[in-house]
Amino acid sequence: MGFQTEFNSVCKFKSKQELYELLEYGRGKMVKSGFRVFPTGQKVIAYTPDNEAIAIVKILVSIAEINFQGEEVTEVEMELVRKLTEEEARVQTALAYEMFFGEHA
Repeated sequence: MGFQTEFNSVCKFKSKQELYELLEYGRGKMVKSGFRVFPTGQKVIAYTPDNEAIAIVKILVSIAEINFQGEEVTEVEMELVRKLTEEEARVQTALAYEMFFGEHA
């Protein structure tokens, strides 16, 4: 058991449904496996399941717990600040690939 720290600028969705709800309603949540620490109160870049930057979100709540199935999970609630412009998304996606999502040596 241990906490995994998320990058301060990354909030990657694994579920298209969770991302759709955030973009459609302006608020949403995602569930991540394992105990993770998200920067509550900070604005971060949200990424699609395909590692593409899509929006700026504010992390409202981050709760790490053991669910009823005995699994370690973290629920993150957030609000949409704004969607990125096409140019912003392109630049952020390229930077994130180099820093986080690309091949690691």
